[in-house]
Formats: sequence, C-alpha cells, structure tokens
Amino acid sequence: MRTDSVNVSADALAQVRDHIGSSYGPSYLPEKPNFYKAKKNAQEAHEAIRPTDVARTPESVKRYLDDDMFKLYQMIWQRFVASQMVPAVFDQTTIDVDASGYTFRATGSVMKFEGYLAAYQAVKEEEEKEDEADAAGNRLPAVTEGEQLRLETIRPEQHFTEPPPRYTEATLVKDLEEKGIGRPSTYAAIISTIVEREYVIKDQGRFTPTLLGEKVSDLLVKAFEDIFDVGFTARMEDELDEIEEGKLSWRSAVGEFWGRFENDLGKAADAMDSYKAGIPTGQKCEKCGEGELLERISRHGFFLGCSRYPDCDFIRDLAEPGNEDPAGEIKTEYCDNCGKEMAIKRGRFGTFLACTGYPDCKTTRRIAAGTRKALQPDVILDEKCPTCGEAQLLRRQGRFGEFIGCQNYPKCKYTRPITMGIKCPKCNEGEFVRRGSSKGRGRGRIFYGCSRYPDCDFTTPHEPIAEPCPKCGVPFVVEKHTKQGNFRACLNKDCDWEVAAPEAVPTVIPPPEAQPIFSGAPAKS
Repeated sequence: MRTDSVNVSADALAQVRDHIGSSYGPSYLPEKPNFYKAKKNAQEAHEAIRPTDVARTPESVKRYLDDDMFKLYQMIWQRFVASQMVPAVFDQTTIDVDASGYTFRATGSVMKFEGYLAAYQAVKEEEEKEDEADAAGNRLPAVTEGEQLRLETIRPEQHFTEPPPRYTEATLVKDLEEKGIGRPSTYAAIISTIVEREYVIKDQGRFTPTLLGEKVSDLLVKAFEDIFDVGFTARMEDELDEIEEGKLSWRSAVGEFWGRFENDLGKAADAMDSYKAGIPTGQKCEKCGEGELLERISRHGFFLGCSRYPDCDFIRDLAEPGNEDPAGEIKTEYCDNCGKEMAIKRGRFGTFLACTGYPDCKTTRRIAAGTRKALQPDVILDEKCPTCGEAQLLRRQGRFGEFIGCQNYPKCKYTRPITMGIKCPKCNEGEFVRRGSSKGRGRGRIFYGCSRYPDCDFTTPHEPIAEPCPKCGVPFVVEKHTKQGNFRACLNKDCDWEVAAPEAVPTVIPPPEAQPIFSGAPAKS
C-alpha cells in the first residue's frame, strides 16, 4: 500500500503512529513515518484507499457490516496500519537432526521479530503460498542446540530435480511486472485473452500451453523477433510514458516502430505462405498410402492433410500435447452407436469428436477443453423438467462437471447441480455440490459449496470425501491437491489429522465391441 505526503495527510500519519505505539508498543514504531516510492509503471489515478479514522478498528465496526464488507474493511485497515510499522525480522536457518545415526536436515526461516506482521497477516491463495514457500523456504520452529525432539510422524519422501512450475495467474502477473510488460489495468485482459483463444488451458490453477498456443507462438516469434522480444515490449511501455510526459515526440516513436514492423510483416507473409502450401512431415497418408501428410492451418486450427488433395481428402487434427498414454500412443475413443473410431474435429464452437463412419453415422461428442478425451454422453432421466413440463431431464457434462438440465435446451434453460450426498457442516441441511467460478481471477477454478446457496455460503476448495475422520469422527474429510502431493485431511479446525491420499486406481476401458451401446440421442457438439 502506498503512503506518501500526497495520498495521506500529516494528521492521518500522526493518528496511525499514535495507534501503533499504544496498541503494539514502541518497538513496532519506526523513528520516522515510512514513505514509499511508487513503482516505475504505477498508474496513480487516485489516492490510496485507507480508513478515514484509524480508531475505527475492524472489531468496532463488524456489527454494522456484512461478512464480505467486513473482510474488505479489515484488509484495508490492517494494511494501512502495517504500512507504518517496522519490518519483520527472520533468520535463515538450517537445522540438523540426529536420529539413530541418521542425519535429517531442514532449512527455512525462524521469526525473530514479527514487526508489521503483528497487524497484518496476508491471506494468500493456496497456489501463491506454495510458490512463496518454494522461494523462501518453510518457516521452522525455534529450537536450541542439543535439544531433544519428540518424534511425531515419519513421511518417507524422495525428491528429484524438477523443472520450474508452470505459471499461475499470480506468478504470471508477477513476471509481467518484473519484466515491465503491460500495466496493472491490462493484466486481466492479457490473461483472459490467452484463455479464451485457447492458447492455454488451466489445470489445477496452472496454465498449460495448447498445441494452438505453441504453434502460434512459434510462428509469431519467428516472424516478429523484435516485437516479441521482452526488452522491446518494455521499451515501448517506457516510450509511451515519455510521450505522455512530453519528453518524446509520438511521430518519432511511431516512425521508428513502423520501419521495423514493415520488414517483419514481409517475413510473416512468407512464413504463413509455407503453411498454406503445407509443411512436409515425412508421414504417409493413412487413407491412400501414396501421398505425404502435410502440416497445414485453417480457420479452425492446425491439421494434417494429404498432399494429393483433392484426389485424396484425408485430414487429421494434430494431437494436443499431454494426451499420450505411458506407451506414447494417442488415446482412442469409440463411437457409442456404431463402434467405429472417433476422430477429433474442429468446428466454429471449438474441438469435438466425430464418428469416422460419417455420413452413415453422424454421432458427435463434446470434448474436454485442451484434450482428446470425450465427455460422457447425456443420460436421459425418468423425470420431467419442472420448468417447461414437456421435456425429460438429462444428466449432462459441463465445464465444471456433471449437472442436470432440460432436454429442450436452449429453449428451456432449467439446470440444477448434482449433490455429492455429504451434508454441509455449516447449516447441516444442504449437501455439497461441485461448482466452478466463471468470473474474476478465479475463473475456471473448481470449488465445493452448499446446495442451499445463497442461504448458506459455506465453500471449500478441497474435494469432500464421504469418509469419517479417524481422529475426531466428523462425517467427512477432504482431499487436497498440492505440489508436494495429494493429502486427505480433516476440515475441523480443532483436528490436525492428515495423511497421504491413496493412489487412484486406473480405469480400464473395454474395447468397443464389449461396451454397451448408448441408445439415447447423440450429444451435439
């Protein structure tokens, strides 16, 4: 939070310093008020958001605010007070523990003085905590040399050198800030664009590039080396600031940019022409056996096509990365109606699976974003829609899991979630349902909430499991998915039970001739 002579008055500074000295003690108060320099790319459109009176503590106003407003006010008040306190002090520590001749080592930090943390403990998302833990190490307890330690549990773990973790929204924004790319007002647009255009998919909070994203990136970086250079992008941002401040003529800045851009356009045209003609892959056509498969691009994405077109019209969509089984082969889906193999296709609404028996069989299946895995076909339920009273209800697959919807969609848009059969611990009336957020920074994230929402607002990001806690006996536990592994834990704040989650048993899919034939209407793409 920024605090300076423009954004905060002298009276407000004096008031917050008096509060820190009286509430926390003189050791938490710096000799002089803290003044912070604005970041180079900060957009200072308004003054700092702060309490009008620091004496209005969060506890004193809590009864006047609803839960969300209280949390927001508490964060603003705590950050304002913390911004005028002394720093926290940590010792970077290594602890060696001798146990029966074996040495165990733990590295991390030990707090020596809490400083501003006495007023503000930042509440971060789980993925941000993990990233910070990797960078700064775990916080260790205070111990003395020669102290006898009590063994609580042993977790045999083996660690290997791993590549850097993929970006999350938080780490991507942090990297953009460090490299001077974009501005705070454009970060949300950058993230939403790469997701909506299917350049990346979001898996457990992290971005994974799609085939389309990799191909587009390769083409653009090769054709526009200057523009896609990080240093060039940062320089352009600086030049725009200089134009705004009157230090640089916009004509000279645009003229310099256009000269290089015009040359790059010629390179890009040549690169795109090579895709129009097709890039040889060295693979024989699977249909005619004579032509060679060429990598090409259309408005629906990248695909492989026979070099003998139009004499041979064979095409195949390029496989998305990450969909190979352990043997390296592409997973195969089969048609529920005729048993023939399904082929991945691209249409105006995205990717889908279509039966290779077309036009005799016109079965299509929706496909999970960024994969070649088909969603399960709709299942007709023995229940009429309560809204229109005409059509049957279907069990359907959506982007956040299964749900129940009307067969007359989009004419009738009735839907309801499928409950998990586990009672909500807050109201003890509703049951858990699987939900997904579609707005804001948490877009696409799965969470679990009460079916009585908004009457009950209980949620958890961890999947509930219908097993009682073996320690305290509460009726369910949750499964947490972290970078360190999967764990089952108790949500009861007074219970510390946690164990490693059992490994998932792989699902064996029988060949098509052994599968039951789906008798309902085929799903539309």
